[in-house]
Amino acid sequence: AYKLAEAFGVEVRANLPARYNIAPSQDVAALRAGANNERELIMLRWVLVPGWAKDPAMGNRMINARAETVAEKPAFRTAFRQRRCLIPADGFFEWQKTPDGSKQPYLIGRPDGEPFTMAGLWEHWQPPG
Repeated sequence: AYKLAEAFGVEVRANLPARYNIAPSQDVAALRAGANNERELIMLRWVLVPGWAKDPAMGNRMINARAETVAEKPAFRTAFRQRRCLIPADGFFEWQKTPDGSKQPYLIGRPDGEPFTMAGLWEHWQPPG
């Protein structure tokens, strides 16, 4: 948590334990513009349920927006225009198929091990009615 506060100029109000593998549907730290456009660190769930969705289960399929289509896809379009955030990390895994058909994880990060951010979107969903 101290590294995040120092690297991104935010106050860390909650205890953020180190996590080495965050999967879709789990909570993840995110940086966004808060009150008075000041940076704030919040916890978000790694799914995106569009505001118009009737069922939150739709979010289980919304875990990766492609840069080429994010502005046009109905599920991401509004969040892309109005609710962007940054996801801090010091690495992420990219899985590659091996010749025998199994998958091998490769850790991708900065050579110096310092934190970086990835683009993110967020949405506020409420049940219909």
